Amino acid sequence: MTNLSCFGRPRRRTVPENGGGGSDLLGVPLHSRVNGWSLPLHAFQLIAWLIYSFMAIVTFGIYIPLLPPPWSFAAYTFIGTAFLLHLLTHVAAVTTDPAEVSVRSRKDYSSPMPVFDNTKHKHVIDHLHCTLCEVDVGPKAKHCSTCNKCVADFDHHCKWLNNCVGGRNYWFFFVAISSAVLGTCLIILVVLFVFIAHYVNPALLRTAPQFQTVKGNGTWLVFLPAAPLETSSISLMALAFISIMLALASLLLLCHLLCFHIYLLSQGISTYEYIVRKRHSPNPKEKEQKVPAAASNGTSTQSLGPLKSPVDCEAPLSKSCTFKLGDRRQASSRLPEPICADSEMEAASRERHTDYSSESPTQMIPGEPMMSLPVGWNLSGVEKPQGAGQSGVTSVEGIPVVQDPLGSSIMDTTVVHQQLMTDTQHTQCSGFKETM
Repeated sequence: MTNLSCFGRPRRRTVPENGGGGSDLLGVPLHSRVNGWSLPLHAFQLIAWLIYSFMAIVTFGIYIPLLPPPWSFAAYTFIGTAFLLHLLTHVAAVTTDPAEVSVRSRKDYSSPMPVFDNTKHKHVIDHLHCTLCEVDVGPKAKHCSTCNKCVADFDHHCKWLNNCVGGRNYWFFFVAISSAVLGTCLIILVVLFVFIAHYVNPALLRTAPQFQTVKGNGTWLVFLPAAPLETSSISLMALAFISIMLALASLLLLCHLLCFHIYLLSQGISTYEYIVRKRHSPNPKEKEQKVPAAASNGTSTQSLGPLKSPVDCEAPLSKSCTFKLGDRRQASSRLPEPICADSEMEAASRERHTDYSSESPTQMIPGEPMMSLPVGWNLSGVEKPQGAGQSGVTSVEGIPVVQDPLGSSIMDTTVVHQQLMTDTQHTQCSGFKETM
């Protein structure tokens, strides 16, 4: 039976498949789009024009006519200039075709675009040649999946313009943002002035000649002077509140976008390059979580710096330690107090005595010259056989310095001498018994 399922049809793509991630570009249009007026229109584009129209009607039809004569003329001049400049640059940014020169030279956007074949090419643009547009492009050109064409000096695809922003229309885009920020700030000032004056001094807003025929302070006129229309005070203030909230929300987004592009201009990069750098740059949180590599055995104590890592409780009991010869009190103050006692007691129970040999590793105290002091007696009274050439006891200036095997504090010299005498007597008695 014939399989009529339509779900197995391959989808059109303009880039290689990337493991089913979110970067897959699906639903590519069959034809390239010329500019922002090409269908289909984006919802953000319609919202932008609705907000612009609402602000223009409210500002020039309701609130500026309520201002006193000196301020009304200034508001018409500055806000009108900002609105006109934004209108011209916005239309220019939408109308301009930002495509590469070689793409625009064809002047044939009606022909369907080929489908990208990732079995033949790894990328859409390979060695400055676009495999979809079939033309050579510049080093900063990118193939936009939404417009389905190569854009010269590609910056980003703007949904509010429904057009790509590239080298040909970038400054139209930038001036449109700047004029929108300026105009929105002036609108907020005018509406706030009307809102406050309505409660503080309403007569300041009723200077137009048309208000002489209006009875009562609760009735206001809008769309002066061409088409006066009466409205209530509550409606006027409610509309003012809505206008201020909408203007503040628009100003927040526009200021963020404007500051971001000012930063990009100062760095000399595009939005696309900024995003690529962010994707390849390591995360600062991951840097903090990385543990520094352990120092090698040949590293000097001065390069290691202060010891900050805690003692590992899982480490086996050390069989040798080396300390600086000198003041025992200073050495004892620098050494940590006994820790991990449970682990050391378990290790001590497995071994009846602890041997201090000269071939074991050396514990280094940062910032101090180091000197090894091998000690060869045990503290349990049982002597361990030693190799040839190893002496039983080694001392410097007659004062041996050893470490308590179950702690970190230095033992007193009196205890050391008593232990030395006991070990010597025990050795002599053992030799005498052997001769007997």
